[in-house]
Amino acid sequence: MAFSEKQQAVLRKPAFGHVATLGPDGSPQSSPVWIDWDGEFLRFSQTTTRQKLQNLRRDGRISVSATDPDDPYMYVEVRGVVDRVEEDPDKAFINEMAQKYLGTPYPWDSPDEERVIVYVRPERFVGR
Repeated sequence: MAFSEKQQAVLRKPAFGHVATLGPDGSPQSSPVWIDWDGEFLRFSQTTTRQKLQNLRRDGRISVSATDPDDPYMYVEVRGVVDRVEEDPDKAFINEMAQKYLGTPYPWDSPDEERVIVYVRPERFVGR
């Protein structure tokens, strides 16, 4: 599985990831999320009520693409499966992502909102 340092660097930047999942009827569903690459897993935060989380619990196949914010002709796509979903009760991960993308703690927190961290195990990388 070839994945260049330049491609990995895109995932470490504040580049929006576009998560594509399969809906209940098999149709694609895509939406932007904040992403993080730890060298093994692509991770993103999700509320427990979102359709994409329901889609991934039913069918763990996923594609996440991101464009380099400094070079819009450089992109990377990660195709893989959900390795696991972990609870984030203290919302540490979403706050870490807010620091990366906004430079502040997560500003849209709601006390009744439950968040999880989705870990994507890459199976294939595509990009330029």
